[in-house]
Amino acid sequence: MFKRLVKLPENKSFFLFGPRQVGKTTVLGEFFDDKNTLVYNLLDPDTFNALNLSPSNFKNEITSRKKNVSHVIVDEIQKLPELLDQVHLLLESENPPCFALSGSSARKLKKSGANLLGGRAWTIAMYPLCYQEFLLNKQTFNLEQALNYGTLPAIYLEEDDFAKEQVLKAYINTYLKEEIKEESLVRNIKGFSNFLRFSAEENGNVLNFSNIARDTGVDSKTVKEYFQILEDTLIGFFLMPFASSHRTRLVKHPKFYFFDTGVHRALTNKLSLKLEKKTKAYGNAFEHFIIKELMNYSNYINKDYDFFFYRTEAGAEVDLIIKKPDDSFLAIEIKASINPELKNLKGLFSFKDLYPEAELICLSQATKRRKLKEITILPWQEIFEYLV
Repeated sequence: MFKRLVKLPENKSFFLFGPRQVGKTTVLGEFFDDKNTLVYNLLDPDTFNALNLSPSNFKNEITSRKKNVSHVIVDEIQKLPELLDQVHLLLESENPPCFALSGSSARKLKKSGANLLGGRAWTIAMYPLCYQEFLLNKQTFNLEQALNYGTLPAIYLEEDDFAKEQVLKAYINTYLKEEIKEESLVRNIKGFSNFLRFSAEENGNVLNFSNIARDTGVDSKTVKEYFQILEDTLIGFFLMPFASSHRTRLVKHPKFYFFDTGVHRALTNKLSLKLEKKTKAYGNAFEHFIIKELMNYSNYINKDYDFFFYRTEAGAEVDLIIKKPDDSFLAIEIKASINPELKNLKGLFSFKDLYPEAELICLSQATKRRKLKEITILPWQEIFEYLV
């Protein structure tokens, strides 16, 4: 059993959101006792059709078995938001069971005005495998595999590279079919598919919605809506630009990153082209990996950190700014090299001019930490101790 960092409450209802195939069903199955748990998988056509025809049957069945049921799992709750009204009624009854409501998309729940239980359920996020989970399980982590194929459990643990490529390609088709087409999130599936592949080329870049609209042949309003769909279906996330009260002119558009490096490479049709060190593509993948790792780990350990990137209109840039609750800053530049050079770290000093107390870090593949003027050159594996 591979231990995961996600922390589930034993005696509290909760939503568990995460992209497809991150291991939500496995974690729930291992966490709860089979003898006292009812499971409803809405991906099963018979289960879905029965409850869709009569959602009240859900409440009636649980009520009739309440004495023997302590927990109820509903997989893919976004496929049938109407069930949440029944969950709400049950939670207001005497001695209700605890509900674990998992989903790979929050968009349909939001758009349908679904009953989100008025604070009666926690919201918990789950992600692909992360570096800290390998330490927890005392297993070796393969960075090159993670950069090339990502860390979705079934894909990372697959030994054959060709099989990894095929599963990742199927993952993209499954996303388009089950999340987008079947949930009717967009009318123009072909147009969204084209946008999806184009957006992958923009991974980690500052977004210019007008330029993307021109290149994809749709208006900028639709482009923004499409990016919002990617975020709501947990296929990616925005990294917002840092805003300052100082007079320094900063860029105002966000960046967008896909949730997994392997999924991103599948979308760009480059899976068969292995990443080579000292190339721009390798450096971009390493930056992508580090940013998602830090943001995911921060959520797992329940730290109220804010994440930004810093870029001035004059071109000074820092890959990641972490603002802690005490208003202190970590300014992090990410370099895939073993021996980063000072000339490539000038953006850190630009940020230091605005916030002299900021801690300057260059994450790299160096084997030992060292100081380069005010900058700590840090092996990337050691950054997590700064977040605890």
